[in-house]
Amino acid sequence: MATSNVMDELAWRGLVHQMTSPDLGEVLAKESLCCYIGFDPSADSLHVGSLLQILLLVRMQRHGHRPIAVLGGATGMIGDPSGKSEERNLLDLEQVQHNLLGIRAQLEKFLDVAPGPAQARIVNNYDWLAPVSLVEFLRTTGKCFSVNAMMDKDSVRTRLTEREQGISYTEFTYMLLQAHDFLQLFDQYGCALQLGGSDQWGNITAGVELVRRLRGARVHGLTSPLLTTSDGHKLGKTEKGAVWLDARKTSPYQMYQYWIRTDDRDVVRLIKLLTFRTSEEVAELETEVAAHPEQRRAQRLLARDLTTLVHGDGATEEARKASEALFGSEIAELEERTLLEVMAEAPSTEVAASEFEGAGKPLVDLAVQVGLCASKSAARKDIVGGGVYVNNARVSDASATVTAERAMHGRYVVLRKGKKTFHLVKLVK
Repeated sequence: MATSNVMDELAWRGLVHQMTSPDLGEVLAKESLCCYIGFDPSADSLHVGSLLQILLLVRMQRHGHRPIAVLGGATGMIGDPSGKSEERNLLDLEQVQHNLLGIRAQLEKFLDVAPGPAQARIVNNYDWLAPVSLVEFLRTTGKCFSVNAMMDKDSVRTRLTEREQGISYTEFTYMLLQAHDFLQLFDQYGCALQLGGSDQWGNITAGVELVRRLRGARVHGLTSPLLTTSDGHKLGKTEKGAVWLDARKTSPYQMYQYWIRTDDRDVVRLIKLLTFRTSEEVAELETEVAAHPEQRRAQRLLARDLTTLVHGDGATEEARKASEALFGSEIAELEERTLLEVMAEAPSTEVAASEFEGAGKPLVDLAVQVGLCASKSAARKDIVGGGVYVNNARVSDASATVTAERAMHGRYVVLRKGKKTFHLVKLVK
């Protein structure tokens, strides 16, 4: 089946780092290839750093190729040393199986698994690796690899030469297991292309070589750059941890905010890497970011596209409203859960609800009590100057009070000074 040339799109988007075959683009243009990417079950959810690889499979499928997502039910119990500075903690089979259920459900939302010429498959390498005996594995796969060559791979050499911990024999053999995956997928599905991040190059080339030696067939490998920000941090990592695709771990609002905060230096590149926007749209955004970075339109588009991709239109609209409500009167309309998410990074103070009864608690006193203002005189000055807000409504009367009736959901009052200083007051009985 003839396909459109996905390589042109991948190259334009910056998704091509290394290839095992210089003519891979020609091959992809002439025939429908079966391709695969492996996903590590170290947690029960993938994170936003996994989106690039997930979308690689989606792009391949849209261009008529047949994607396979390989769940590492077996390799996840060993641990991939690639990009790791120390040994991983070994997961037991029960934990891995639990994690696989969550990851499979997420992948099924992205890939079209319905029967057809470009049907996607989601498979588990435990199914073919677990039954193989050690003797059989060493006589077939193990015999094809030189220890010298394995030690020269970046994932191994870095651990041997730059880290005190070294590498265990368990993780040292990971490369052979992944190569065996490629062989099995070639035998079962005719899979001829492995995709992955640039840290997977050694594992991918090992698989290409194994298929060549044992089957005499030519297969291919292609890597994409690792997702990092302009300051060198891995994408999807925050001070609070990973940004997960599971809404129970990272809410749609939190994901939306993560993308809204994207640095101007990164936003256009991430739109190319992680969305389906066209070259014309991206060129327009690039011009707009350069001319009017303060408008942050590109960040809003990135946040909308990716939150919708992961969580759907409804959740994205709620996240957008919550984001805008941070500075508007709409904050009073937010659900309690969303309000707490919006105020999650703001300091909070518990104050007895009884202090707000009757005529209410003087705003000057409340502002000083929670630390919004340094003193009563400073509080009066800020209030009269129009710089203090209660539930995002400006208060300019220094004698104003805050009553229990103003508490959202009967127990929350949001104080704000200026544009960025927030404080959440929790009324407690």
